[in-house]
Amino acid sequence: MNTLPAHRRNIDVMKISLLPVFAAALLTARLSLPTRADAQAATPSGGQNPATEPKDRLSEEWWAERHQQVLAEAEAHPDTQLLLIGDSITNNYDKTDPPNQNFLPIWNQYYAPRKALNLGFSGDTTANVLWRLDHGEVAGLHPKLAVLLIGTNNTFFGQTAEQTEEGIGAVIKDIELHLPQTRILLMGLLPSALPSRETNFEVNDYLGSHYAGGEDPMVSYIDVSVVFYSLGQLDTHLFYDPTLTPPRPALHPNTMGQRLMASAIEPAVARLLGDTPIKPSAPPGAQPEHP
Repeated sequence: MNTLPAHRRNIDVMKISLLPVFAAALLTARLSLPTRADAQAATPSGGQNPATEPKDRLSEEWWAERHQQVLAEAEAHPDTQLLLIGDSITNNYDKTDPPNQNFLPIWNQYYAPRKALNLGFSGDTTANVLWRLDHGEVAGLHPKLAVLLIGTNNTFFGQTAEQTEEGIGAVIKDIELHLPQTRILLMGLLPSALPSRETNFEVNDYLGSHYAGGEDPMVSYIDVSVVFYSLGQLDTHLFYDPTLTPPRPALHPNTMGQRLMASAIEPAVARLLGDTPIKPSAPPGAQPEHP
């Protein structure tokens, strides 16, 4: 079992009370974990930090195709107001696969009305995000807000907390370079049952200390890890990986977990966009998704 460290049990880095959100919320990514080949590609030898060196994945057909699709979407929607940038957890919003992976309705509730664009690519690290930002995925856009959730694959691939922290910082600087008027909502890494989970805790400690205090006026930080815990233990019922065949360590939120996450960040999203918070809800007839 994975116990939430004591210093994380009361997370309120944005002075947002999440308890009301929890009460209300309880009512074309890949399924697999990144491969060892991915890990080797993401951690080249040498003295440079692989997390801060832009790197493409164009040799993977699906990734190259998605990049082209995103370029087309960005060109077709220059009025985009909200970007969600990340890896498979963000990429998953494209999926409609009930009951455990039915994420598109959540996207349609919280993000589609805000003219949002999904910039999540399954398996991406900070290096891949840097490459995508530098190769046109935000060209011509002037969004009000970018929600950033990235770094879990860095630590999964064996990169250190320090390398991952520098990679996330590099992504923030790159967003600010390409989108100087865009606010950034930086999310802490979500909890998981992966061996790298302790490194993720270190990363979140760093992110909270460097971005929660307003040092960068364009960046706000929020850690919603607490929504995935029950009585101090990681609630694996909120992840779909354990229900796969064969079962895998909890990593990707299932439909309920993703809905809890979306509702938890909603007050911050609405505040930064300057609009009215969307009330959390569950789909008609939804039931807890325990395996």
